[in-house]
Amino acid sequence: MVDRQDDPRPGRLTKRAEFLAVRRGEKRRGRFFLLEVADRGDGGLPRAGFTVTTKQGNAVERNRIRRRLKEALRLKGRMAMQPGHDYVIVGRRDCLNAPFTDLSDELVRRIGGKRFHGK
Repeated sequence: MVDRQDDPRPGRLTKRAEFLAVRRGEKRRGRFFLLEVADRGDGGLPRAGFTVTTKQGNAVERNRIRRRLKEALRLKGRMAMQPGHDYVIVGRRDCLNAPFTDLSDELVRRIGGKRFHGK
């Protein structure tokens, strides 16, 4: 079994209350998704949650959007995540046809926010 402290993967948001708490935080709008960020203030592992509304398509399309966003976070985005922060990524339909490199670069840019890109 892997010790959670040594595991580089971010934690997961699983409860509705956790998702709602992040909604009160900062919103960063991107072309392919909306990123909501909240500082928990505890310095623990960052946590991420994903959601795609029914407006974005049928179940197959929504799951594909979610899978693409999860993979982009796994490959590139987690390096930019700050300790003690929660992230909710609300996927948009544009994720389906976007080149994966554009999607992952946009995710890194939005997660990094002001720290990395001076925005």
